[in-house]
Amino acid sequence: MASRLLLSALAPATLILAFIIRIIAAAVQFRRNRQKAVGFFHPYTNDGGGGERVLWCAVKAVQEESPDLDCVIYTGDHDASPQSLSARAIDRFGVKLINPPQVVHLYKRKWIEETTYPRFTMIGQSLGSVYLSWEALCKYTPLYYFDTSGYAFTYPVARMFGCKVICYTHYPTISLDMLSRIHARSSMYNNDALIAKSVFFSQCKVIYYKFFSLLYGMVGSCAHLAMVNSSWTHSHIQKLWGISARIFRVYPPCDTSGLQMLPLERSTTPIKIISVAQFRPEKAHPLQLEAFAVVLKNLDADLPRPKLQFVGSCRNEADEKRLQHLKDRAIELKVDNDVEFHKNVTYSELVSLLGGAAAGIHSMIDEHFGISVVEYMASGAIPIGLFPNLLIDKGGNWAGQVGFGQVKNRPS
Repeated sequence: MASRLLLSALAPATLILAFIIRIIAAAVQFRRNRQKAVGFFHPYTNDGGGGERVLWCAVKAVQEESPDLDCVIYTGDHDASPQSLSARAIDRFGVKLINPPQVVHLYKRKWIEETTYPRFTMIGQSLGSVYLSWEALCKYTPLYYFDTSGYAFTYPVARMFGCKVICYTHYPTISLDMLSRIHARSSMYNNDALIAKSVFFSQCKVIYYKFFSLLYGMVGSCAHLAMVNSSWTHSHIQKLWGISARIFRVYPPCDTSGLQMLPLERSTTPIKIISVAQFRPEKAHPLQLEAFAVVLKNLDADLPRPKLQFVGSCRNEADEKRLQHLKDRAIELKVDNDVEFHKNVTYSELVSLLGGAAAGIHSMIDEHFGISVVEYMASGAIPIGLFPNLLIDKGGNWAGQVGFGQVKNRPS
């Protein structure tokens, strides 16, 4: 029995050691032949959110400032080509690249899919990203490795390959707020209700999160230059990574020039409320739908019924399932005739939808920036959201009482 337990413990350790040796051997081989290029690690070039906008703006900036450097995109989208990605940058974000980027296709992206890890998702995806970056850098080793998707565990690998590591972090993989919620046993998309109800499991998860935050700090500190998108992210990354001299706040690109040209007059037949966000769990689309159902239920019969428009993108099968669940939930709540779903729209279509909206909903807790909120304001749509996120003044004080969700045990 003891020998079996020993073997079961040694087997995964041996595999991990063998993989580390393989990474080091590849790094020694390929670091001698680094290409004069910037390699952008962005496995989902179809995510359609603020992260992809940053990617294309970063590529354009490199092409303008350092035309001698090639721009290479590491992507797991097998249908992506230099021409299709260049066209996508224009169609989806209005960003015109000087030259189409080179493309390196990745075939091990499943190892960063959340569906691959039903439990211990964070550590699983993080270790999976190590494997994926190893594939990427073996296929093409650039002078500069630029992560625009938040995969910090890839930074030590890029360092071993001799790359200068640059990153643009939208949101820390783990934050102090997440730890405090586990302590408080709050149920959320990243904290199962079964765990939240149990003191024992909650304490185990606290230990897991603290261990992960230690690892996250170690790998994040490998970045030569770290850019963050907001003061919120800056504060968390600075505490976790401990490289304050190498962290710079660079607000994400928000092209509002076209939105500001939209007329402020909006049709009231019907009144349209828009929600612009990727179909990801942290965006809390079900909360928006349920709040909208409450509004319709309490609406006076003689008033026109508003229309809720969900506008977002799907990166993968998990996002597609979330979108389908949202559609099914709309039917359950009997509001399916009052709700529209717009998936993977072009930039011109987004502008048109924003131009018809009287208000915009945003319900992510601990929002790190919120490009969609800026777009709401620029287009003349009134932002509606969770009061700790939207309604604070420059001093960080609560500046209002407008929002939705449970506020002091009453829906608003």
